[in-house]
Formats: sequence, C-alpha cells, structure tokens
Amino acid sequence: MASGSYFPAATRYVEIDKSDGGKRILGIPTVKDRIAQGVAKAYIEPRLEEVFHEDSYGYRPNRSAHDAIEKARKRCWKYDWVIYLDIKAFFDTIDHELLLKAVSMHVSEPWIILYIKRWLKVICPGNSGDS
Repeated sequence: MASGSYFPAATRYVEIDKSDGGKRILGIPTVKDRIAQGVAKAYIEPRLEEVFHEDSYGYRPNRSAHDAIEKARKRCWKYDWVIYLDIKAFFDTIDHELLLKAVSMHVSEPWIILYIKRWLKVICPGNSGDS
C-alpha cells in the first residue's frame, strides 16, 4: 500500500429503514477495500488513540456505548446539568480539508493521507468516486 498504487472501488449504497420512518444510506465497501481500510486503521489507530479525549467513546477500541452510559451515570451525581447532542448527518457533512489537516498533525506518512483522500471521494453519498 505504501507505493500509492491502490485505488478504492466505488462504494455500493443501500437504503436501510430507520425507526422514525426515514431512510439511512449505508455504504458497503468491497472486500479489497475493507482489507485496505483495516491496514490503514491498524497504522492510524495507535497514533491517534493517545490524543483522543478520555470521554470520547465513538468508534474507539475497548470502549462501548455501555461504557459511555456508565460514565454518565457516575457523573450525574456530580453535576446538575446535561447536554443532549445529535449531530445530524455528521459523516456526510464533515469538512474533508479540516479532517485531513487534523489527521496530518499526527500521521506523517504520505500514503495514509493519500488513501484517506481517495476513500473520501468514493464513500461520500452522492459522490460517484470517478474523480
């Protein structure tokens, strides 16, 4: 992968029914793309794990929604306020340049940044990945 010769395939999308009657778009990568993403994850995760906030639970190794609930349960006795936050379509609307800038601060290998850029082109809904 470090050669830069890997190009991800266009992501296949399916619609999943949501409990509120809406639809959720789910991207399904190919097996080859899933393996490549796993290689990148294995490289990136240990480097970024040390800089994430201790109260961040989403998509983190050895952390679950149950862990977040337990932390909230313990803290509810210390504080008298709660913030409910729902970032609608976060992954569909995140600023790609800002994301790449943040990753680049902790990952210096050009091949990782190159592949993240390529994945962003093919996995974003409405983007055919042809460019």
